[in-house]
This record gives sequence, C-alpha cells and structure tokens, in this order.
Amino acid sequence: MARKYSKRGGYQDLEEEDAAPVEIPACWLCARPTGETIVWHHPVPKSRGGRDVVPMHPICQQTVITHFTNSELERFGMDAEALLADPTVRKFVNWVAKKDPDFNATITKKKR
Repeated sequence: MARKYSKRGGYQDLEEEDAAPVEIPACWLCARPTGETIVWHHPVPKSRGGRDVVPMHPICQQTVITHFTNSELERFGMDAEALLADPTVRKFVNWVAKKDPDFNATITKKKR
C-alpha cells in the first residue's frame, strides 16, 4: 500500500483535496465574527456545573469575567441578552463593535 505522505516531508506534501470554506463563528457576547484567536468560554462557570461552551473574543471574555462573579454568571446562564442589559457591558459592546476582530486591550477591573 502506498504512503499518503513522504517519509521525510510529513504532512506538508499533502494537497488539500476537499477544502471546504471554514465557517467563522460569531462572538457570543458582541455577535461580531471572531478573529484568529477564539476563546471557548463557559457561560455558566465550570465550578457551578456549566458544561456548555460558546465562542468569544478574548477581550469580550475578559470583560465578562471581570464584571461578574461566578454566582451572577450562573444566574444569567446562557442568556447573553441578560448580560447586555448591564450598562457597563452594553457600553463596552458598543465601543468594541467598531474594532477589528483581533483587537485586544487591557480591561479595567470593576471597583468592588
């Protein structure tokens, strides 16, 4: 039986036969297309029994985990609209909507 790839070259010699277009998932929070870096976020924290994951931008995930406790995130569950009802998160989403999908910046901590 013939080899699919050369012994020395590895997988670089393979031609992509069925190169289907890759579907770019939208961010769960801001609904923009994700960039090169996708964070798979647990809307309900794993410590609270969450198993589902959603795609997010790193900056969007940092905003969510900075502004909400695990208990609050557990109450919101999979409802992104409930998170967007918070004025700080809504202001952030309106601001980041004009940015590039791979945009990243530091997030200020919530004063508690």
